Amino acid sequence: MAVLFRLSCGGLRSVFAAPLQLPSVSVAALGRRLLCAESGSREQVDSLVKKDKVVVFIKGTPAQPMCGFSNAVVQILRMHGVEEYAAYNVLVDQDLRQGVKNYSNWPTIPQVFFNGEFVGGCDILLQMHQNGDLVEELKKLGIHSALLDVEQEKNKK
Repeated sequence: MAVLFRLSCGGLRSVFAAPLQLPSVSVAALGRRLLCAESGSREQVDSLVKKDKVVVFIKGTPAQPMCGFSNAVVQILRMHGVEEYAAYNVLVDQDLRQGVKNYSNWPTIPQVFFNGEFVGGCDILLQMHQNGDLVEELKKLGIHSALLDVEQEKNKK
């Protein structure tokens, strides 16, 4: 028989086992031991966006974005040389997908956060890239934009 367990804040795991026998533990004790923010909860999203300087919620992964807007966010970050950032694939967790939308009060994915603060989606990141604001915001995070190096090389020639 297959038994589904909800592990690590939302991931489902299938385990083949004999009839499930739980240890005799009170519900209160079990609740304390398994205390974990539900997937997509405000607490979980808050923890995720504050974990890294740059956090993106995208469809797919940076290596394989699954929509044009997510791809644009990944490409913009890549152009600026931002290599260390947290990326969460909302296609594998619908609760997280809805949770981040509720958290930011923004209806679409992708979503970008800098130091725990919501920046915006693809259109806003693209606008920041085009008008130079992204270079300044990255500088505030202690991240040197690779586009500055390209500009310096052009000026040397």
